[in-house]
Amino acid sequence: MTRLDPVALRAATPGMRHARHFNAAGSALPSDAVFGTVIAHLRLEARIGGYEAAEEARERHEEVYALAAALVGGGPDDIALTESATVAWHAAMDAIPFRPGDRILAAASSYVSSAIHLFRLRESHGVIVEVLPCAPDGTIDLDTLEKALRTPARLITIAHVPTSSGLVEPVAEVAALANAAGVPLLLDAVQSIGQLPLDLGALGVDLAVGTGRKFLRGPRGTGFLYASPRIRELLRPPHPDVRGAVWSSADGYEVKDGARRFETWETAHALRLGLGTALREALDLGIPAIASYTTALAESLKSALAEVRGVRLTDPGAAGGAIVTFVVKGEEPVDTVRRLRAAGVHVTSVPDHHGQWDLGRRGLESVVRASVHVYNDESDISALTGALGKSMSMPAFIPSGTRTDVIVVGAGVHGSATTWNLAQRGASVVQLEQFADGHRQGSSHGHIRMIRRAYPNPIWDELVDRAYLSWSELSHAAGVPLLTTTGGLYARPAADGSPGLRGPSCETVDAARATSIFPGLRLGDEFTAVYDPAAGVLDAAATMRSLRELSLAAGAERRTGVRVLGWETDGDGVAVRTEDGVLRADRLVIAAGPWTGTLVPSLRDLLRVVRIVNIHVGASDVSRVSAPRLGPFSIEIPGVGLLYGLPAFDGAALKIGLDHGPDDDPSRPQTPVTAAEAAQLLVQARRFLPAADGDVVDSVSCRYTMAPRNRFAVGPLPDAPQVLVAAACSGHGFKFGPAIGAALADLALGKERPDLDFLAPSALGVSL
Repeated sequence: MTRLDPVALRAATPGMRHARHFNAAGSALPSDAVFGTVIAHLRLEARIGGYEAAEEARERHEEVYALAAALVGGGPDDIALTESATVAWHAAMDAIPFRPGDRILAAASSYVSSAIHLFRLRESHGVIVEVLPCAPDGTIDLDTLEKALRTPARLITIAHVPTSSGLVEPVAEVAALANAAGVPLLLDAVQSIGQLPLDLGALGVDLAVGTGRKFLRGPRGTGFLYASPRIRELLRPPHPDVRGAVWSSADGYEVKDGARRFETWETAHALRLGLGTALREALDLGIPAIASYTTALAESLKSALAEVRGVRLTDPGAAGGAIVTFVVKGEEPVDTVRRLRAAGVHVTSVPDHHGQWDLGRRGLESVVRASVHVYNDESDISALTGALGKSMSMPAFIPSGTRTDVIVVGAGVHGSATTWNLAQRGASVVQLEQFADGHRQGSSHGHIRMIRRAYPNPIWDELVDRAYLSWSELSHAAGVPLLTTTGGLYARPAADGSPGLRGPSCETVDAARATSIFPGLRLGDEFTAVYDPAAGVLDAAATMRSLRELSLAAGAERRTGVRVLGWETDGDGVAVRTEDGVLRADRLVIAAGPWTGTLVPSLRDLLRVVRIVNIHVGASDVSRVSAPRLGPFSIEIPGVGLLYGLPAFDGAALKIGLDHGPDDDPSRPQTPVTAAEAAQLLVQARRFLPAADGDVVDSVSCRYTMAPRNRFAVGPLPDAPQVLVAAACSGHGFKFGPAIGAALADLALGKERPDLDFLAPSALGVSL
């Protein structure tokens, strides 16, 4: 059996850079390869047309049938591709010629959509729906099923794994009884495909439905129907389509032989190709290996949850596989989900109306469902249980009469670093964020950032030193490396005589020397550059997640979805007005990014919010745009502006952007990168990065908050020293995140920081 490499699988899963994801049973995180497949075909359609792109990808599209068949133990002709498992279910059920009085034997594990459809068939066709009882371990009672089959039945339907628990039904035994009685079996394999071994042909299952979005890690909007050759002889689709039938004469048609008779013509080819990539990845890993890893990890999760006070596991005795369900005493599951999500841990809740025959029978109104996959590990379990234990003791909101030490407004890198530094020093701190975690409205989102020692003015040198030290401390606390040193090149026209970047150990190099340092970067002789050997790449996504988790572990209270309306001084303290009430604190830290001017009107005219766009460009040979052949860089291009970029890193493609943009309005939602904006950047990529020969594979927009002279505003407001501001932006603030957070914590707790006087708000002319 193949041994999985969770570290590599995690690195190839972009979503794991932003949160701890325990929702594979709902919609698992796709890999970079799956995402890339979908985007590549959409771009192909845009370039040459949908029909033409489909023809070019025809062989790969055909391969999806073979891959799906290999996964479930059938042949390509046994597979029909659909938009979802529910569409597949309806295609199968609607093809069965039910008659009044036909008996359908259904397991209590049946999904809500299946049950509702059975009720509809009862209304429209007069069928009899019999829900079979459960054995003590929660599985279908096989003795009752055997007795029920002594009377003619039309169909048996069962869910291999239900939506409401980790129960695993005895499919082999059920199939054996069905085959002995000559009754077709329809298996809902939605929750098991991709996580548990399944050989439908060997089992003698007639019909099965599956989805791409769950444990297969494929795109949403994909699914399939398995129909055995035996059952296909008996079923004709009620709504034949050109995909599944041939108009053979002026007044007749013929249904095709295979399962494709159940398909329709129009479909999302990009999504199906993405499903093919997901299927190939699952087969390469091996379902037995996936099952072994996820089952063991789920058992570890159960053990850890059992140690959390107030948590009760709700899975039945026959549970197994990757799904774990539980409830928290005194807390509604939807509230548990909300609180965990605010802590960066993604789970979901399942209400009883999604599984009445299961949850309703067991007297459970709702449960929390956590489902693991190959990209999860023990650190995720620790994060879940840690956040869960914290949330249990957390009040709904701080009472308006309560006064805390510090309120931090904003959950970007500076606000989060401040919150962590305060909490670990023992201060009571409340962090307020108007959006949900992972939002893209500000400037702290995205995968990677640049760090460098090279700066134009020596006044920055001490803060740069503190930044490097702070990143080392944060990495140690987080237990993950957040800074990777690669070296960096910063170029400008050789004819420009004005001072450029300088710094410790930096050297000026010509274009030839620059090429020898970074072969992936092509500068013309008209450029000179500064080489900074200490420059590197910051893992921004891991940074934001780590700061969130460390803050919670240190006792901070984080509240997302809370908009601050304003603040007033309150004696020596401050009162903060929110949509949920008034909070009071000794100190207030405003780290609101583009919204700083709204909360500090005296800064409004000094801070300019601009739109910045970045694109990620693919390469036929990724090594040529990765370290050590390429590192962070910038190029001052006459007539264009400052182009900056970062190498391909940790599964992400090469990133470039221009360090300027039009004014932006933070009161309006951020808009995606336009085709024109991407094209402008792609022109520069082709000019300076010859190995970046692929398409634009991703893009992101953000907001820079620019201050005069590209400075920051960090420190107390002149006429309200209990209010500290961190407008530490100007396009180069992320690299200072942990250092700025430590500095603001110092100031909030009464420690002087004269080294930051050059960044004081008063230096920008700010006064109330």
